[in-house]
Amino acid sequence: MRPIKKLHQASYHLIADLVTYSPLPNPELPHLDPFLLLNHHGYQIYPPNNRGLPFGPHPHRGMETVTFIIAGEIMHQDSQGYQSIIKAGGVQWMTAGKGLLHAEVSPETFRQQGGELEILQLWLNLPARLKMTSPRYAGLQKEEIPLVHLNEKTCMQLIAGNYNGKKGAFEPLTDVFLGTIQMQPQADWETEVLPSRNVFFYVVRGKVKVNGHAVPQRHLAEFESKGSHLQMSTAQESALFIFGHATPFNEPIVSQGPFVMNSIEEIKQAYADYRAGKFGSWKPA
Repeated sequence: MRPIKKLHQASYHLIADLVTYSPLPNPELPHLDPFLLLNHHGYQIYPPNNRGLPFGPHPHRGMETVTFIIAGEIMHQDSQGYQSIIKAGGVQWMTAGKGLLHAEVSPETFRQQGGELEILQLWLNLPARLKMTSPRYAGLQKEEIPLVHLNEKTCMQLIAGNYNGKKGAFEPLTDVFLGTIQMQPQADWETEVLPSRNVFFYVVRGKVKVNGHAVPQRHLAEFESKGSHLQMSTAQESALFIFGHATPFNEPIVSQGPFVMNSIEEIKQAYADYRAGKFGSWKPA
């Protein structure tokens, strides 16, 4: 079995009035190459006539964002002309590449009516050869994402990668595998992940026992780079978790604000390009 090295509890903070838990990065774990950052927003209930999500227009370069909408909805708009409203169960995948501006806000109906909100955003690194690739975006609703029944009590939204001949909803630029897994009470499931790949395992709700260790809600499990077998189970409550794995790039990671590059010189160039308007122009919806 692949041993768990350490559990990392998500730290709590507010972004405006948005409840946020952040397990990655943290002082003990700066990244899980190529997994860079995870913000878990909510669960919370917004009242009517609220301000909604606070993520107005901002730039990115050198990385990708994967956004999981657990409850509520989110509106995406960017300087490449992409725009969508994705609802609960849906996922957004944005490749910033050489640079773009985007906003993630609440639709007008949500701001007027309020409602439940729980959203997670994962940042994925891009290797040096793809840092300056062309930006792209895809937003898929729940019904557009394959649901794989792993057994009678366990199912997985197959987001990226392949599983038993089935293909994920998104086509990543690298070999990353991603899925959201729902386990009912007293469920179990097991799988294999090569020791050469880094595992991403974060519990959104409930508690999952992994290779004999309990991983509670809002905890990220850091695994050793040895062994391949993962055995998961639940007790008396259901659980929802994000499960992923990928080959690390083993390249320098220099992150500053919204930019993730391989050197400080490239970071400075990103800021210069942004100030020069090279990330595109913003036209509000």
